[in-house]
Amino acid sequence: MQELADTIKTDLLKEIKDIDKEQDLVELKAKYIGKSGRITELTKNMRDLSVDERKEVGLISNKLKEEATKIIEDKEKEIHDRILNEKLSKEVIDISLPATKVCNGAPNILEKVIEEVEETFMSMGYDVVDGPEIEEDKYNFELLNIPKGHAARDAQDTFYIEGDEILLRSQTSPVQVRTMLKYQGKEPIRMICPGKTYRRDDDDATHSHQFMQIEGLLVDKDISLCDLKGTFDTIAKKLFGPDCVTRFRPSYYQFTEPSVETDISCFACHGKGCALCKNTGWITISGAGMVHPNVLKNCGYDPKEWSGFAFGFGAERCAMLKYGIDDIRTFYNTDLRELGAFDRKDGEQ
Repeated sequence: MQELADTIKTDLLKEIKDIDKEQDLVELKAKYIGKSGRITELTKNMRDLSVDERKEVGLISNKLKEEATKIIEDKEKEIHDRILNEKLSKEVIDISLPATKVCNGAPNILEKVIEEVEETFMSMGYDVVDGPEIEEDKYNFELLNIPKGHAARDAQDTFYIEGDEILLRSQTSPVQVRTMLKYQGKEPIRMICPGKTYRRDDDDATHSHQFMQIEGLLVDKDISLCDLKGTFDTIAKKLFGPDCVTRFRPSYYQFTEPSVETDISCFACHGKGCALCKNTGWITISGAGMVHPNVLKNCGYDPKEWSGFAFGFGAERCAMLKYGIDDIRTFYNTDLRELGAFDRKDGEQ
């Protein structure tokens, strides 16, 4: 048996000498250590041997297989190294040539604004919550104190998908509704819900059929307009600087009572009056108010026990004011030159 093993090893060494291609080596490997190879054949009749003979054959065949495997692996490395060296000698790189210029991308302006708002609210203990853009009518309107046939729906012509029950959300308020329904008056809520919304507006310099809205909600015990004013003041100073002054004006929304318009002092003229603020010294940023008792009841919160405030504003409007952009379509066109001007520090142009 040992003599046969020596003969197989000698034959392998002789044949492998002349091999210089990977495919030939694969075939040689199959010939010697494959399932039907010469070394495997040594153990073919093991069941006909005695116990002592099996031990001898097993030791010899295993040792031979290990040696053959090592010989073939060494040859495989030799072939690979030769092929690699041939490629390197042919593929010479001239490192003196100028490199290809790679343009650096700029962070998306809307994302920058949204991230600023998110970071500020998270530092105050708020959660960032997301929800579906394809929404049911009851979440987008009915539970927000806007029943079918209400005149307010005419002001928010939206994109309906299936009849009058499934639509593209016209605001991110449905996320607030879903969150309140989830907790059913069992615990307080602090959340903001940034996301894309849709309304049937004609696209122009200041309107778009789609826009990013950032809404917020706080529901707790003994909440008042003072809490809303403080919160709005904090976010306004974060976005527009520490010298920003804020004010409330009475307004009307179906889902808040009382409702307010939130203004900031004009950062261009500092309240003196200019074209940006239409000579008023103030710029309207968002709508807000105390959550309407009907909305609280619809979502499982007892208005006698709970109160809260809600607010909402467009990320595009804040970005346009912050970076001096005069056309909302800038955010959605494909001309990278439009965005390149804002790839600098915040507030620079």
